[in-house]
Amino acid sequence: MLVCQCNMITSKEIEDIVLDLLRADPWQLVVPAKVYSELNRRAKCGGCVPNVVDIIVRVTENYHSQQARQTGEVMTLPVGLEKLKQQRSGVRRERRSAGHRAA
Repeated sequence: MLVCQCNMITSKEIEDIVLDLLRADPWQLVVPAKVYSELNRRAKCGGCVPNVVDIIVRVTENYHSQQARQTGEVMTLPVGLEKLKQQRSGVRRERRSAGHRAA
């Protein structure tokens, strides 16, 4: 689908650029200016920028959801805290020993 009529940019071109940027650094902030820079073009009238933002958001969400399913490392906060608690269960913490008396 044609997204930018001024520069003749299709949604497929934008999706490919966003995926390339995410593969280079999955947690970078992808903005329309970066997409246009990669295409060696610039937004002339600016009418396409909201559509470019929608494409960036959609592609980024899909990319991260696929990565989360592949690694299987997605966990909720309580599960993560429970794992930390189990890892540290045998570790002695700084405190007074049971036989210590203050006076």
